[in-house]
Amino acid sequence: MTEESITRISIRFTIENIGVAEGELVRHLAPRTVDALTKKLPFEGRIALWKEEVYFEIPVTMGDEKAKPEVEKGTIAYWPLGKALCVFYGESQPYSPVNIVGEVTENLQVFAEAKSGTRVKVEKV
Repeated sequence: MTEESITRISIRFTIENIGVAEGELVRHLAPRTVDALTKKLPFEGRIALWKEEVYFEIPVTMGDEKAKPEVEKGTIAYWPLGKALCVFYGESQPYSPVNIVGEVTENLQVFAEAKSGTRVKVEKV
């Protein structure tokens, strides 16, 4: 296993009837949260919307880990309050602090096309 595959885990988001986005989970950002997410992959959910963010409940329960009240466009984060994975595709900020776990590396714009209730699958690449 290469060092890159230990510290950065490539993932794919498949959004039903819309498209595919690629991303990376980055272990050093929130090691316990990234490990918990990685162990549960693949998982699916139904998208909910908050400003310029999509989020969906996932089968992971974690508390705050280096939680931040602000994020940058393209951030992938875990929201402890909602037990959800979040993708920030625009300039909005989280409802409450999130554990930043990675970033979208390709096709961020597909999240802007998602509607509430749309199915999304997350898996390792």
